[in-house]
Amino acid sequence: MKAQYDFSKAVRGAVMPPRPGTTRVTLALDDEVLDWFQQQVHAAGGGNYQPMTNAALREHVARRGSRPE
Repeated sequence: MKAQYDFSKAVRGAVMPPRPGTTRVTLALDDEVLDWFQQQVHAAGGGNYQPMTNAALREHVARRGSRPE
């Protein structure tokens, strides 16, 4: 470990900006809900649980009779 680091060119925030049409938010989910989505992704061979969560929310919205634009 170095005695001192140079952070003069450091940038705060997310490493990658969200893709167009998405917004980065902080969302608190129940542990059981998050665990379920993570288990589903693991059972499918790995990946990211967030697209699956987004798809589930879109499906719920569609069932309610209103789709997001």
